[in-house]
Amino acid sequence: MATFKLILEYDGSGFAGWQRQADQPTVQGALEQALQQMTQQPTPLVGAGRTDAGVHALGQVASFRSDRPFRPEEWRRGLNGLVPESICVRAVEPVADDFHARYSARGKLYEYRVLNREDRAALDRTRVWHLQRPLDEAVMQEAGALLVGRHDCSSFRGPQSDTENPICDIQRMTVRRDGELIRMEVYADRFLKQMVRAIVGTLVEVGMGKRPPASLKDILFARDRSAAGRTAPPHGLYLIRVDY
Repeated sequence: MATFKLILEYDGSGFAGWQRQADQPTVQGALEQALQQMTQQPTPLVGAGRTDAGVHALGQVASFRSDRPFRPEEWRRGLNGLVPESICVRAVEPVADDFHARYSARGKLYEYRVLNREDRAALDRTRVWHLQRPLDEAVMQEAGALLVGRHDCSSFRGPQSDTENPICDIQRMTVRRDGELIRMEVYADRFLKQMVRAIVGTLVEVGMGKRPPASLKDILFARDRSAAGRTAPPHGLYLIRVDY
């Protein structure tokens, strides 16, 4: 029985998230169905993170175990021939038997994209958060920098989270403007449910002048979700990379 690591890209628009559900299309469900077609037996897949409905990925990681004698390239081609076109298996590689896509991860990089202009997006309407009101990315960066470090991130944790440990080590938080597009990148050792989207919603309020940048310190100290801003919509969020 060998263990394999997958690197995945997907458009989350047509999925009810990563995690399999009995009555909804999910990324995990589509991949496990493809694996079962290849192996002729149920083959559970473990993902590095449970992305929400509408969230995209450029570098999601998953792992599975199988005794089928396929080479990595055969796994890649076979899976890509069976999954929907909105999913792409970018790479397959054998890994040590103790590798676990979720628990072996040392860090993850997420990016959130905001289209900041008067006119709505036509081509990227399911891939960015459109905001007409001008945002000050400089003060958003000032506020975001206060999040760097090891903190109790309960103020940014979504409802019905099954994670008891709220401590996260945020190693990078950047906000930069690229023309009409504002990109926010967050790198941490781990993330709570909807944490990036809550951070983004809060920073947007800072960028609109509704909160001062220094308020991020008070929000962290409060350890209460009601102290932070709104949860940004899922379709502007991308899982860029998982490090091991």
